[in-house]
Amino acid sequence: MGKKKRVGIMGGTFDPIHFGHLVTAEEARINFQLDKVVFVPTGNPPHKKDYKVTDAEHRYLMTALATNSNPYFEVSRVEIEREGYSYTVDTLRQLIEFYGPDTSLFFISGADAVLDILTWKNIKDVLDICTFIAATRPGYPVAQLKSKLAEIKKLYGKDVYLLEVTAMAISSTEIRKRIREGRSIKYLIPESVEAYILKNGLYR
Repeated sequence: MGKKKRVGIMGGTFDPIHFGHLVTAEEARINFQLDKVVFVPTGNPPHKKDYKVTDAEHRYLMTALATNSNPYFEVSRVEIEREGYSYTVDTLRQLIEFYGPDTSLFFISGADAVLDILTWKNIKDVLDICTFIAATRPGYPVAQLKSKLAEIKKLYGKDVYLLEVTAMAISSTEIRKRIREGRSIKYLIPESVEAYILKNGLYR
């Protein structure tokens, strides 16, 4: 019997994708010996009701541009082609069906999202299908997070692994704000993504 394939799943709105996302995915790939990392831009995210999310096709193309130089990175259209809200449980079910039972899925998420994990749809199924990696930035207040991880372990018997990533301090919110204000976003996102944003007049 062959070794199980280890596939990282990096979900997010990627509005826009930036170096924080890319560094996090690469750190997770190396630290958890993943065969590849699949970026999954969200279609219609249920948790992002505070601002209008950019059209899914733009976000998919920016993610493809940002990841195409890394042979271990892929981009999936699974969520943007599904109608209705994008729930992680539905995505993971589709992906495990696609990759097969001889694959271990690792879901890479920001630590802030993990704090809300118990409110996710069908969270027991989510935790059964994949292993969570919670990415934090240096100086992140981990006491609350560790308490949440202990609660998840007690309720569901599942471990969530912490991964500290320096570049996590970059945020899509800050990048959108800088673009609106006409400030530089150089070295925060790949040049190809910056050119795409400029060409398509995004975030103005």
